[in-house]
Formats: sequence, structure tokens, C-alpha cells
Amino acid sequence: MFSHVTLGTSDIARARKFYNAVLIPIGLVERPVTPDGGPKALCWIIPNQQLPRFYIYEPFNKQAASAGNGNMVAFLAPSTDAVDAAYQAGMENGGYDEGEPGERPHYGNGYYGAYVRDPDGNKLHIVYRGDIA
Repeated sequence: MFSHVTLGTSDIARARKFYNAVLIPIGLVERPVTPDGGPKALCWIIPNQQLPRFYIYEPFNKQAASAGNGNMVAFLAPSTDAVDAAYQAGMENGGYDEGEPGERPHYGNGYYGAYVRDPDGNKLHIVYRGDIA
């Protein structure tokens, strides 16, 4: 469905630390970004897949990054343990809680997720979809 999703950061080094901590437990890996003349960027993919991609960029307009109200990126985790690990890693690497890991039966039987904001305020959802597994 998506080619890529992009969020902004005001601190690329801090973002790398946070996102590696959160995304590695759910099976994503950082890939090199070929400089294209634009701002500094980071990228994560599913191993051995070109797409989709998740990018973190310093804003092109050189202004401070800001989180959108109502925006959220949801990452699919392979297990409830991976949701727990990603959430905990987020808390330990500058993120803040928006909803502890747990079952969310109102979304579906077997739906298990957690919500965390990155250090720039972007809202993330880490979810195991036992309802469709």
C-alpha cells in the first residue's frame, strides 16, 4: 500500500538511537540513505525487502520538526513480546508513554498494542495483530 512513510526530527543522532531501539525488536533494520542533496535522513526496512520504507528526516525547510495533531504511524510487530520490548526500548531511549502495552479488544480479538511518542513528539503505535494472524 505504501512506498514509504516519513517523520521529521530536530536531532538526527537522537532519532537514530531511539528508532533503532524501537524498530529492531519488531524486525526492522536500518539501511543506508544515499545522499540526494536533501536534508539528513535515516531509513528502516524489513530485511530483504526494498519497500515499504520508514524515513526520519531533518525538515527540508530548516525549521524545527513538529509532530502533527492526529498523525500516527503504526508498526506491525511479530508478537506481543516484541510489542513489549519495543515499547520498553522507547521508554528507555527518550520516548514517552501514550498507552502501555496491552490487549485492545475493542479493536479486535487478539489485538495487542502500545503507544509511544518519539523524542520529537511523533506518535507511534506498535501492534501485534492476533486478530488477523
